[in-house]
Amino acid sequence: MRERLLASSMICGAALLGVAAPAMAQEEVSEVVVTGTRIPSPNLESVSPVTAVSAAEIKATGVTRVEDMINSLPQAFAAQGAALSNGSTGTATVSLRGLGATRTQVLIDGRRLMPGTPNTSGGALAADINFIPSALIQRVDVLTGGASAVYGADAVGGVVNFIMMRNFEGVRVDAQYGLYQHDNGNDVASIVQRAQASSASPEFYQLPKDNVRDGEMSQVTLVMGVNSPDGKGNVTAYAGYRHVEPILQGNRDYSACSFFSGSPDFGQFGCGGSGTAFPARVGSQVVDVTGPGNTFRTRVGSRDVYNYGPTNYYQRPDDRYVLGAFAEYEITDWAKAYMDVMYMDDTSTYQIAPGGIFAGTFSINCANPLLSTQQRGLMPATTASGGGTCATNPAGTFTGIVSRRNVEGGGRQGKTQHQQYRYVVGLRGDLNDNWNYDFAMQYGRVSFNQVQTGFFRTTAIQNALNVVSVNGVPTCASVVNGSDTACVPYNIFSLGGVTQAALDYLETPSSQAGNLFERVVNFSLGGDLTEYGVKSPWANDGVGVSIGAEYRRETLDYAADYVAASGALNGSGGASPPVNGSFDVYEMFAESRIPLVQDAAFAKNLTLELAFRYSDYSSIGTTETYKIAGDWEPIDGLRLRGGYNRAVRAPHVLELFSPQNVVLDGTQDPCAGLAASDPLVARCAQAFGLTTAQVLAIEANPANQYNGLTGGNPNLDPETADTYTLGFVFQPSFLPGFNVSVDYFDIKVKDFISGIGADTIINRCVDTLDPTFCSLVNRDANGSIWLDPTGYVIDTTLNTGSLSTTGFDFNLGYRTDLDAIGLENMGGINVNFVGTYLDTLKVQSLPGGDAFDCAGYYGTICSVSGGLTAPNPEWRHKARLTWTTPFTYGEWFKDFSMSLQWRHISKVTLDAYSNDAQLNNPGLQYESDRTLKARDYFDLTASWTMRDNLNFRAGVNNLFDKDPPLTGSSNCPTGPCNGNTWPQVYDAFGRYFFIGLTADF
Repeated sequence: MRERLLASSMICGAALLGVAAPAMAQEEVSEVVVTGTRIPSPNLESVSPVTAVSAAEIKATGVTRVEDMINSLPQAFAAQGAALSNGSTGTATVSLRGLGATRTQVLIDGRRLMPGTPNTSGGALAADINFIPSALIQRVDVLTGGASAVYGADAVGGVVNFIMMRNFEGVRVDAQYGLYQHDNGNDVASIVQRAQASSASPEFYQLPKDNVRDGEMSQVTLVMGVNSPDGKGNVTAYAGYRHVEPILQGNRDYSACSFFSGSPDFGQFGCGGSGTAFPARVGSQVVDVTGPGNTFRTRVGSRDVYNYGPTNYYQRPDDRYVLGAFAEYEITDWAKAYMDVMYMDDTSTYQIAPGGIFAGTFSINCANPLLSTQQRGLMPATTASGGGTCATNPAGTFTGIVSRRNVEGGGRQGKTQHQQYRYVVGLRGDLNDNWNYDFAMQYGRVSFNQVQTGFFRTTAIQNALNVVSVNGVPTCASVVNGSDTACVPYNIFSLGGVTQAALDYLETPSSQAGNLFERVVNFSLGGDLTEYGVKSPWANDGVGVSIGAEYRRETLDYAADYVAASGALNGSGGASPPVNGSFDVYEMFAESRIPLVQDAAFAKNLTLELAFRYSDYSSIGTTETYKIAGDWEPIDGLRLRGGYNRAVRAPHVLELFSPQNVVLDGTQDPCAGLAASDPLVARCAQAFGLTTAQVLAIEANPANQYNGLTGGNPNLDPETADTYTLGFVFQPSFLPGFNVSVDYFDIKVKDFISGIGADTIINRCVDTLDPTFCSLVNRDANGSIWLDPTGYVIDTTLNTGSLSTTGFDFNLGYRTDLDAIGLENMGGINVNFVGTYLDTLKVQSLPGGDAFDCAGYYGTICSVSGGLTAPNPEWRHKARLTWTTPFTYGEWFKDFSMSLQWRHISKVTLDAYSNDAQLNNPGLQYESDRTLKARDYFDLTASWTMRDNLNFRAGVNNLFDKDPPLTGSSNCPTGPCNGNTWPQVYDAFGRYFFIGLTADF
């Protein structure tokens, strides 16, 4: 059997970590692939920590989405996924160590997976692991830490290598069905009931039924494999389909409304929401639902909000088709041709609350026949020809804030389709007993299409509000003057006044599309230098080397239709300008494994590993990455290891070439909604050159969404990262089947490519009055940074400061027959444990500035700054106990096993309570948000075999239906925080029941 090691310094395989499964032992293994290095070695030993997950472990988790399995690992932090709706790209990505998805390189059998989407709204070009068919996964290796010397750019936070099932013979059908069940019984339901009782629109505050079942997920995969008649080749083909049903936030009591943050709890202020509410707001007035239906009353900012949560998707619906084949054929003894063909078509839909007229400045003619006399009397006429009210100045015009939620039209949706293709063709073989080569060409393409519905055009809104009477018939002035003859009046001034014709005119679908191409050509040559006498005099094995070269080119083009590109869609978060760009890179790399001492006293094995890569980018110039690592086995069963890696990440196309654009970015304005007695009033006036009256007039956004000017930067430098690891592996001979490893990691990414963060900028400005930060805040005529696109925080892409993290990984495994401990005929047990202690996670916003530590924190800074996208618990672990029972019943029931998994996430504290001056923020210190308490989840799985070829599995995750910890709206950033919680981190939907079958023929 030929043995090949691919990638950068990891523990050899799943057995070392105690995660190998008996079911996998039945598979034919033609080649051992270890993520770590390209050098062939008889020792199959590596020096950097890895977590390996077997196919049996994946099946035991009951997942149909690979992201769910990866996110359960303590080293992985939440990124894009199915539990995001607002801000979703329609993809699933991985962020190792919390360093960001673009700093994680995803591989398929040691080869790069192309970026997942040219969609610009997500702001990151990271691999989409939706592309991976879960039923074909043989093993997943997760290396955390730099590996750019082996794989090139992106491997800063680490590598996730999916080892696929190949050389399969026969027919296999793998099917699974699952659903969520939840008992609604959270105490916060009383807050929703109180809001329902006090609201003039109780229909917006409905509680779900006590017992809900939803979110069904089903998947079926067909695998067929055949060997060539001469036994020299194999083709393994697959086809699969996955369907996921949506979950609405309104189906859980703890997300049935958006909670205001409060002290001591959410009950202080109750249900919150958006200032774009129903019924309509006109200036300081709102339509009075208790009146005759066409009168105003004075707006109360804390009460006149819209409960936007219930119609948002908690889990997006999804339909995915996958199709592919892996083929190889041995042409001669020294040449084996191979080919991979993989395809995915994935359609996912986001849904957020209904659109409408989002709070902004609009004009309404005073002679509008849709206005009542009472309403005209309360609307100031703001024209150069005279003041007064619309009642006293009918020729005038009201100009001011207008808003109204389009409750008649339903939620805004974006139907997103990704079609991905990946082709690999190559030739590899053994030149002799010591040398082998591998030559491959790879092509990847991603096609993206999205259609958005439910949005109004801003110009259409203005036209529909400017209405005159023509022969007693309300008619748009634009129809009269011929500028827009399709216009239909939008009657927001009377309850029940909106017509379907008006909605048909206002609601404007938009589309956007993009393509991404990746081309890779790679050649490597590896071997053992023993025959040339290159060998340590104290070692038995010679020096292993690998040299090679690689070319890679990435191209992206993205364009939206005119409506979206021009920013004409009201409430869409900003314009979607086109992006076009490309870069290519030429690389040379070399690796060496040098056994220094073997089979000596206190040196059973002492090995040194070296690696170097030189890269020449068309975009940024040249970079160099390197690795030095060592492995010392003083006695049998004990290995000490450590290493240093220099990694580099070149900026991707979006970071280089995205146009600057005003979009939703920040979550707070410390100067908005202040009382006259607040000491911040004077500070805000000084920071932004405003009067006291102007500061007091700044309106807060109840939805906590603020504008930022974002965009790319063609002058970016590459990021550089230094990774240090030190640890040990212990496999004592006195306890067969037991192993434990402990590894320390220290990763620092310098010249970090990111925005500084809108919240960081505006808070640093107010706290320090530093003009560097204050000059980045542009307020509109109302002093706002959300009412108008002219108000925003400049948060464009820069080489900012740094992001660094330190901590410890713990892996433990134990496998034994119970006979060995005196329990005869009781089968065997398998225990594995993976845990991570996060010691520090430091963000330095600007070069030379002070860093703040986000380990153990979450919030509007520590969950959105730089690459951070989630709460950062100091401790996470997952532990699984599997009992392989001796229970059988003929051929109809055998190989029965039961597995219990314990997942733990430690508590995190709101960053506003940190003692660090850069994080401490009394304005966001609400007791309701102070702590996200620790969560313990238990998962139970059983599997059994019938007639040798039918393997059944069934289980329940989150066995005790534990609710997620909740966050109020003041500290719940749009996107990663969804439905008052962080559903990519915590189990937010309840118990998950699943049943599956693998049938071999």
